[in-house]
Amino acid sequence: MNLLEKTIATLSPKWAMQRSRNRYVLNTYEAALPSRTHKAVRDNQGANSNVRQSAVSLREQARSLDQNNDIVIGILDKLEERVIGSRGIHIEPQPLNRNGEVNEVLAEQIRKYWAEWSIKPEVTGQYTRPTLERMLLRTWLRDGEVFIQLVKGKVAGLQHGSSIPFSMEALEPDFVPMNSLDDGKTVQGIKLNAWRKPIAYQVYLENPQESQNFSQLKEISAENMLHLAFKRRLHQVRGVSMLHGVIVRLADLKEYEESERVAARIAAAMTMYIKKGDAALYDDESDTAQRQFDIAPGAVIDDLKPGEDIGLINSNRPNTNLASFRDGQLRAAAAGTRSSYSSIARDYNGTYSAQRQELVESFEGYSVLQDCFVAQISRPIYREWLKMAIAAQIIQIPAEVDENSLFNAVYSGPAMPWIDPVKEATAWKERIKGGLATESQAIRASGFNPAEIKRRRIVEIEENREKGLKFDTDLTNSGENVANFNRSLITENDNEEREPKKAEE
Repeated sequence: MNLLEKTIATLSPKWAMQRSRNRYVLNTYEAALPSRTHKAVRDNQGANSNVRQSAVSLREQARSLDQNNDIVIGILDKLEERVIGSRGIHIEPQPLNRNGEVNEVLAEQIRKYWAEWSIKPEVTGQYTRPTLERMLLRTWLRDGEVFIQLVKGKVAGLQHGSSIPFSMEALEPDFVPMNSLDDGKTVQGIKLNAWRKPIAYQVYLENPQESQNFSQLKEISAENMLHLAFKRRLHQVRGVSMLHGVIVRLADLKEYEESERVAARIAAAMTMYIKKGDAALYDDESDTAQRQFDIAPGAVIDDLKPGEDIGLINSNRPNTNLASFRDGQLRAAAAGTRSSYSSIARDYNGTYSAQRQELVESFEGYSVLQDCFVAQISRPIYREWLKMAIAAQIIQIPAEVDENSLFNAVYSGPAMPWIDPVKEATAWKERIKGGLATESQAIRASGFNPAEIKRRRIVEIEENREKGLKFDTDLTNSGENVANFNRSLITENDNEEREPKKAEE
């Protein structure tokens, strides 16, 4: 209370209390106050407390939806296509010489061994690198997190998939205990230092979902473990499913669609009933006799008894509002999963401008996920692989290379698809001519490797020159041809100037 309210309290305590309470209400945010239409639901728990209570249930529900819900399957499939793609995250080595130029010899050597290692990069030997990256992404988004153990050097019972002694072991989040005893230093299976930086991970030796004896744990140093988690809050140690905000909506939508389908099936099976008249007109014997009516086009039913009438059961299905309602729910689901409505609903109606606007906006969301994946998975794996390749003396470092630039690389994923290739290609051409972009950027935008495209282009041009082939797409003519072409232009211009003079004479 302020001084005025204290003075009022000496005369009327109730009045002073009401005045003080009303002044307090006026000074707060409206949304913080519960009202008849607003319950003001609050969350006052820490991030790790929420995760401990909900993460396991959320990922189990998400896995069930990934198995049985076509919408969730489509969302995760589309995210795989847009974030990772069919070729995986492309890595273009950029080691520099001391003069700042890219050492193409070393870059080509790295690309060669990286492609060989990418065939069998993990301990089971079942997945290629692009396939494994897509599965890692799906696990991360569906379950909320994924773990990768980096296996280096000679290990008993393990044969690496290439000449470079380096492999990966992908682990689902179940391998790291969620309900371990948290003592401040170990939180949900992850050991932290005084600055809350992970220094070690507790991992089950066996899959707890498939083995009855999974109590035995091993400890893996943080330098040999990668952890990609979907986090929403600071200080959050473990991840939650990306679908956490749309699980209820998608589950309800599936049940509603099933109900509508059942109603439509019932409506498709035509059902008739006989409405009888006065009960005094019927006796017990006539009621037990079975009657049949032949239904055919133009049929006339003339054997009804007095007071009887034939009616049809009409369920008004299929529901004419189902499509618009479903579209609205899918738009909300797209907003909660960094997806686009068109990709989820497979609805591509609209103008070029509308489709491109949606594609541009949705691809920014894909780029955010791609950046997280590259930062936590692709970049650390590439750098550790290159360290092992150099340590094993499989990749030789030339003396002119700057060692500080050994790990330089360009990481790129799927490019935004072109809705109208002619317009897109023209736009890139004008940007390159104006100095606003490079040829490499244009090639990456079409989903290809600039170094590979240029290498193939050089081979084609040289082969065409050797065989005397000329095409309108080959603009790299020899100097002699260009000079002859320029001289022909000059001759034509001279002839055009002389013709008017002759006409005047």
